[in-house]
Amino acid sequence: MTARTSSATWLKGVADMFAAQGLDVPALFAAARLDMGQLGDPQARYSADDMSVLWEQAVVRSGNPHLGLSRDLAARYGNFDLVGYAMVSSPTLLAGLQRMAEAMAVVSDAATFHVAVQGDRCALTLGHLGNMRPVPRQRTEYGLLTILMLCNWLTHQDLQPLTAEFEFAPPESLLPYQQAFQCPVKFSQQATRLLLRLQDVNAPLSSHNPAILAVHEQLIALRLHDLGDQSMVAKVRRQVLANLHDGEPLRQDIARQLHLSDATLKRHLLAEHSSYQQVLDELRVELARKYLADPRHTLSQVSALLGFGDESNFFRACKRWFGVPPGAYRRQLPRVDADFCPRDIESAVDSRWTG
Repeated sequence: MTARTSSATWLKGVADMFAAQGLDVPALFAAARLDMGQLGDPQARYSADDMSVLWEQAVVRSGNPHLGLSRDLAARYGNFDLVGYAMVSSPTLLAGLQRMAEAMAVVSDAATFHVAVQGDRCALTLGHLGNMRPVPRQRTEYGLLTILMLCNWLTHQDLQPLTAEFEFAPPESLLPYQQAFQCPVKFSQQATRLLLRLQDVNAPLSSHNPAILAVHEQLIALRLHDLGDQSMVAKVRRQVLANLHDGEPLRQDIARQLHLSDATLKRHLLAEHSSYQQVLDELRVELARKYLADPRHTLSQVSALLGFGDESNFFRACKRWFGVPPGAYRRQLPRVDADFCPRDIESAVDSRWTG
């Protein structure tokens, strides 16, 4: 499976947020076996699973199940690196968000971000890819909140989302979420996302500067090239991933979304010694390993997340990929250290709050 990483620039912001909450950051990094010395290197990267371990440690040691779920913290410490600079220079908030979706790998190629206009609404969907360790919900909550606060900063407005939706089960208290996102919140949803009014994201940005935008676009292109994220295979993977939860996307639809003809897409993939079916299959294998490693997903949910309309097709695919059905493959996977299992995190935190 492809090793996924996050930028040191983003992690430094997270570390500073932890410090602002009174946490011993050097001890956190030591417990997670991470090198703090790389935080000052803008080219450095940290693995997706190591980031999750750091968050797990921080939640347990803080005793705060809502760590990072603060508008002030998200606004102050969310650092989107070059992507943020490009967004500031964009003509509209929507254009900036679309640039973020295209260049999210600069911040983290373990994160997925998709922007979809749906009538008079705009859906901002955040996910994670390429990790075998279950992602702590606090990590996802903080990421989604930083995006909202960045939108507020760019527009100089206090945007009111229509709703904030989360994949995980409802917590005991909704109040921290309502205070953070200032909108209705839903849980046990198909994806983690914000729904904004289209008129809000179409707002022009007063900081728009075409010359500065061009400079940052060039720098982003170089960074993406270094990460290997500019190939047609990478572009198709991103597009397929954005559509997969709605069912298996057709090649012709992906080509249209990439503003290419079907024949041109086939030719570009062939030039990279690949094909649409190969890209789709490899992405599904990577996602299957991720989802099956997370006990929070049932086999039916994993089948749907992989875009299989018929669960029997998912079972046959798993036997082709792994040699065994999905349930048997899940039992073969190494267990996550119980000290850091997301459910045990919440239990440990609850005991600190009540004890």
